[in-house]
Amino acid sequence: MNNNVVGWFEIPVNEMDRAIQFYEAVFEFKIDRQVVGTLDMGWFPWEDDGVGAGGSLVYYPKEYKPSADGPLIYFTASSGDLQNELERVIPAGGKILGEKRLIAEGFGYMAVIQDTEGNRIALHSRI
Repeated sequence: MNNNVVGWFEIPVNEMDRAIQFYEAVFEFKIDRQVVGTLDMGWFPWEDDGVGAGGSLVYYPKEYKPSADGPLIYFTASSGDLQNELERVIPAGGKILGEKRLIAEGFGYMAVIQDTEGNRIALHSRI
């Protein structure tokens, strides 16, 4: 197997503009908003031949509902140290649910946050 198991992820939102503003502020990247059929989507940056999975914010209230109880998606801190992204969570309107902590030697660090839509997500970095 040459690919990671996850090929795509979708994060439900209640208000796309607010969600885009949050994720752009915390991660300092641009979200590409697209309407695909009846779905309002905010695509995270990805490379077709890159490592990891691409994903999107999705507004489609008939089938997508934000939740703090579903799967936990880990975002790699592009800064190299998740503490940098963690410091932008509260000013962007999110909550810190778990501070930065060591997962285990060799696996790096994690923190758990809640976005403006009520979704629980994790941050990850090696330092």
